[in-house]
Amino acid sequence: MVNLLNVESVLFYVVICLYFVAMIGYFLFVALKKDGVAKLAAVIQLVGLVLHTAALVCRGIGAGRLPLTNQYEFATSFAWGLCLVSLLFIWRFKFPVIGTIAAPVILLLIGYAAMQSREVKELMPALRSSWLGFHVSTAIIAYGSFGVSFVLGIIFLLRDKMKDRGFWDKHVPAKEKLDLISYRSVCLGLLFLTFTIVTGAIWAEQAWGSYWSWDPKETWSLVTWLVYAVYLHLRIIRGWRGKTAAIFAVAGFICVIFTYIGVNTFLPGIHSYA
Repeated sequence: MVNLLNVESVLFYVVICLYFVAMIGYFLFVALKKDGVAKLAAVIQLVGLVLHTAALVCRGIGAGRLPLTNQYEFATSFAWGLCLVSLLFIWRFKFPVIGTIAAPVILLLIGYAAMQSREVKELMPALRSSWLGFHVSTAIIAYGSFGVSFVLGIIFLLRDKMKDRGFWDKHVPAKEKLDLISYRSVCLGLLFLTFTIVTGAIWAEQAWGSYWSWDPKETWSLVTWLVYAVYLHLRIIRGWRGKTAAIFAVAGFICVIFTYIGVNTFLPGIHSYA
């Protein structure tokens, strides 16, 4: 156990360094306008993701449970989810500019994880459930997807303000495509957030005898779900696109961050352990 946790600790700091180097690489890509730099940054980010995965595996084996039960573990898993989803979108849409904004957010998340207690403690009875893996893993994918929609929203809002039109026209899709990619990311995130809320309700009934108790984290998860549901409703029914949709995507991710960090800091409840 001790050896694996030591390995996890070393890997964790190596991953932070790799994500930092990847971030610098994406910044240099924009500054130097060299495609090769973007490819190198993406490769470094991918290596960081692989080692990040290895660190999580070591943590899980060393702790004898899924590494998803406290602030440190969820924060580093949140960063892992955003890294994974952003790389998938970079690869799928040939869109390395995503990394320019995603990489700093990933670094901030894993930096937040580094400030948390990394002590391995025995699970409280409420967490000893097979629902843990389903509930938290779906939250990680949901938050990662919303993180990408946030990045795309920022890029959309900044696109027309960039001076070098040739570079941005080459490396950033047209506004219509940006809007569509962001929409797909929100759809993915909302699907997995729905799974998160449903599995959490089932788990809560088994652990505490009630499907819903209006705990602050439950409440803000519902608020976040409603924000993105309104986004989809207005898009489908009212045809809202473009700038308004981008602002919604940014606002939604602010709700995500408050649900995770703000609630634990200012509104403690039965979910305070994570």
